[in-house]
Amino acid sequence: MKIIITFVLLTMKKLYFIFLSVLFCQISFAQSTTQSIASGNDPNVLYRNEASFGIFAHSRGFGINYMRSKHVTATRKKLLEIEAITLKHPKEVKVSNQADNSKRFVYGKLNSVFALRGGVGYQTTIYKKADRKSVEIRTAYFLGGNLSFAKPSYVLVYRQSNFGTKYQESVKYDPNTLTIDSITGKGPWVDGLGQLSVYPGVYAKANLSFEYGSYSNKVKAIETGVILDYYPKALPMMAKNTPESFIITLYVGFVFGKKWF
Repeated sequence: MKIIITFVLLTMKKLYFIFLSVLFCQISFAQSTTQSIASGNDPNVLYRNEASFGIFAHSRGFGINYMRSKHVTATRKKLLEIEAITLKHPKEVKVSNQADNSKRFVYGKLNSVFALRGGVGYQTTIYKKADRKSVEIRTAYFLGGNLSFAKPSYVLVYRQSNFGTKYQESVKYDPNTLTIDSITGKGPWVDGLGQLSVYPGVYAKANLSFEYGSYSNKVKAIETGVILDYYPKALPMMAKNTPESFIITLYVGFVFGKKWF
């Protein structure tokens, strides 16, 4: 009888230690998994929310971007973006003349243009990260509206005072009265701010992004794509050039941000 009781007690003791070992391993694994997710070391975690900022150069200027996204499926996100850009004409070239103290300016420029865009879109993951050192490839498209603001260009010209001395004056550029030889430089940027013209339009964008960040809860990506802007009222930018209704630009930029549940 004593042998049986001793055997049962030893068996129960072994089972108790096995149970404690398994429990300890599970707790340790859960803690390490939680810490791994919190530090962004687990590439297989699906973070539902994402916010990012971007800076980019496009074929006609520069821009900044803010984007908010949320997963609708494991590989598909709904996106909301807002961005601000500068927009130049392809024929803008800085020149100068032989006048005293002449500064470089863009001859023929009617307006300086900057724009705000806002749109919604969807992003699809076509190649998911397998580990921390790999790259995730995603494609996206957007549709939205834009507001472009055209500020008249001001240039410096020489005037003669009643005392016979010359002085510089900032005037609105008029292609009908001002020649390249009569202009001595670019006028102050603030001149013309009170004469802004607004050109509403719509845009469509398609892009491809490559996320290369080492941490799964951080966003680091290179993005490239094409944008089409359409203006019902054509946008005038350069003298002796037809105002534009359709503008196509290519861009490349860097995106950085964070992800969370």
